[in-house]
Amino acid sequence: MTLTGTAADRLLLRTARRGGGWSVVLAVAALADAVATVLLPAALAVAVDDVLSPGPLGPAVAVCAVLVVVSAMTDVLMEWATGAGTARVTAWLRHAFVRHVLAGGPSLGLDPGDATSRVVGGAAEAGLAPAAVIRAVVAVLPPVGAVVALVLIDWRIAVALGVALPVLVLLLRSFVRDITGTVRRYLDVQGTMAARLAEAVRGIRTIAAAGTVDRESGRVLAALPELRREGDAMWRVQGGVGARGLFAVLALQVAVLAVAGLELAAGRISPGELVAAGRYAALAAGLGPIVTHLGRIGRARGAAARAAEIMELPVPPENTGELPPGPGTLEFRRVSAGVLSDVDLTVPGGTAVAVVGLSGSGKSLLAALAGRLADPDSGEVLLDGVPLPRLSRAALRDAVGYAFARPHLFGGTVLEAVGFGTPGAPDETLRHAAVTACADPFIRRLPAGYGTALADAPMSGGEAQRLGLARAFAHGGRLLILDDATSSLDTATEREIGRTLFGASAGRTRLITAHRAATAARADQVVWLDGGGVRARGAHTDLWRDPAYRAVFGADR
Repeated sequence: MTLTGTAADRLLLRTARRGGGWSVVLAVAALADAVATVLLPAALAVAVDDVLSPGPLGPAVAVCAVLVVVSAMTDVLMEWATGAGTARVTAWLRHAFVRHVLAGGPSLGLDPGDATSRVVGGAAEAGLAPAAVIRAVVAVLPPVGAVVALVLIDWRIAVALGVALPVLVLLLRSFVRDITGTVRRYLDVQGTMAARLAEAVRGIRTIAAAGTVDRESGRVLAALPELRREGDAMWRVQGGVGARGLFAVLALQVAVLAVAGLELAAGRISPGELVAAGRYAALAAGLGPIVTHLGRIGRARGAAARAAEIMELPVPPENTGELPPGPGTLEFRRVSAGVLSDVDLTVPGGTAVAVVGLSGSGKSLLAALAGRLADPDSGEVLLDGVPLPRLSRAALRDAVGYAFARPHLFGGTVLEAVGFGTPGAPDETLRHAAVTACADPFIRRLPAGYGTALADAPMSGGEAQRLGLARAFAHGGRLLILDDATSSLDTATEREIGRTLFGASAGRTRLITAHRAATAARADQVVWLDGGGVRARGAHTDLWRDPAYRAVFGADR
């Protein structure tokens, strides 16, 4: 994915508004510090002239002390406001990123490792932007004030400064451009490594069984040299601007002090003004604070560009439609998506339909389209006559329950895992769902039964599937979709669950992707997918006469 800086800057502007009162505190403190910094050389000039002049000292020394105290106090307040404001902005950005990713769902097609890298590391970098912008803007005030002060001291000194100053401005501009690009490339490589690591963790048992630990370690870490190159490039950019800036600053200060010395010799300025001119020359050429904050802005823009790539991805629109009363009739009207083309299919309400086909025929895709985990490229899917995109997210998820081949379980305890997605469901309902899914016996053997922490409840693939089925049964709704959700169950357990799933009392419409002939045989109707469409539909016993249908289940032709 590639994205211009415009989207990244828009995202940073949105985050800047989230700084709240801390941004105001930071701006006021930074402004007070800048004013104190600009006034201090002038007060110091008066103090020096007072010391060199006969007579009592004036209040200039006391003013210098007050300005130093003000500067110290505002420094502390700026650090406090920067930390608090950055934490608030980063938290908002992470919340917004996570909400967008979860709202987009599977349709975004994101790699988990890369997405995690963007939200964890990228959000932290992007969160620095509001404070860095405020401090960078205010950091410009001392140089501007210094130029004005030099004009007031002697216009010839200001001319000497003005000749060299544009070089520093061009240097800063190129720095922001270069640091933004290299940070973006660094984070891209970091995201690639995170994606490979997440993939390896998901397949860690396969890696261990195959004895390919060294090879996979090499694959995950293969991008380290590139990461080092980009890291070195960042430091070269930073170091390069520092070295060139130091030379430019020294040359500028020498020029200003040389002219100021001539002016002192000519009697046009006082010794105190010579001291002030030197201090103001250093302020006018002060690259340090500006480079620091511009570097943070550059890193923030690079990170925001990566975050904005995902934030700009469209998510399914949120509508407000509700479902009318109905039996759960599911319709596919000329639906095309992936391997599926022009699928016309009606699943009557209250029936159990098994979807079969060879691997790659689109069974799981059809199941995803049925509950809007994916949207078709063309055509539409309807539930009780209402196109799914018109429904509110709450109405859709209340109506449709899913069970998957490899369910991911969420919640603090086993009981919470069964109730995930059904807030407020009574414990009795959740326990009954577990009984229906044949999960109750192994749950009761756990140390604390249903109250066992999920992290302390190691489960086999079949036990996890039973919890996934229990979660789907507890969900309720008028449409239940099982995407290969019994593949890891033993025959006896699958037969027991089937009594409820296919019984007349099941009530709900059931769409079941099936790999076993026994599952298809118990369904009210079978839909046979082949060649991107529905090859046939009917009773399993009727379709079994076709040798090609038997071959779907590995039976002899």
